[in-house]
Amino acid sequence: MKSIKKKIVITGGQGRFAKTLKKNNKSLNIYYPDKKMLNILSIKSIENYFKKTRPKYVLHAAALSRPMDIHDKKISKSIDLNIIGTANIVKVCEKYKIKLIYFSTNYVYPGTKGNYREQDPVLPINSYAWSKLGGECAVKLYRNSLIIRLSMCEKPFIHKYAFSDIKSNFMFHDDFVKIIPKILNKKGTINVGGKIQSIYKFAKKSNPFVKKKSGKKIFPPNPSMNISKLKKII
Repeated sequence: MKSIKKKIVITGGQGRFAKTLKKNNKSLNIYYPDKKMLNILSIKSIENYFKKTRPKYVLHAAALSRPMDIHDKKISKSIDLNIIGTANIVKVCEKYKIKLIYFSTNYVYPGTKGNYREQDPVLPINSYAWSKLGGECAVKLYRNSLIIRLSMCEKPFIHKYAFSDIKSNFMFHDDFVKIIPKILNKKGTINVGGKIQSIYKFAKKSNPFVKKKSGKKIFPPNPSMNISKLKKII
């Protein structure tokens, strides 16, 4: 693949996915700022960093995710990082005409029937997904943007337990890295994930010691996505 030299900034530059991206990236010119270099809660901080680096694209991966109950216990923190922080990124990207790619989640779907397409109605059942949907609302106002509804994790699967009663499209960070160059110039919304299967079945392939657990009190039973749109691109 021909090297893409246009500058890219990834928020959450020291996070789990960013570290995998940095390790495996072969073609993209990416900057990986830490929280001190780029504070998404500060418009001034964002503007200063974008003025300095002049990116063509921003991958907005910075977010509060784990543990899931933190979004109920610390509502203000969830709102600040996942909604207000995202809105701040949108504002600055719009001001400087930077393409924005937002990392959302498949948990924004109701999760009752599975195989959701991008145009299907959304209705989260947990606070984490509501916070990510709040971020989506801000991103939708900016036309030069792409929302990616993702289902991914580290390789190998690092948790002791995996949900046997929740179906999803989990893929590993490494696999998503390969997709990024192909979707940079897309707009709208794209579901990104792997094969539809239980999270336990997916986890077992990379972690033979993982144990079964029920997740129905936390997650919808089947938030799996239809990825036919993605397949046409890659």
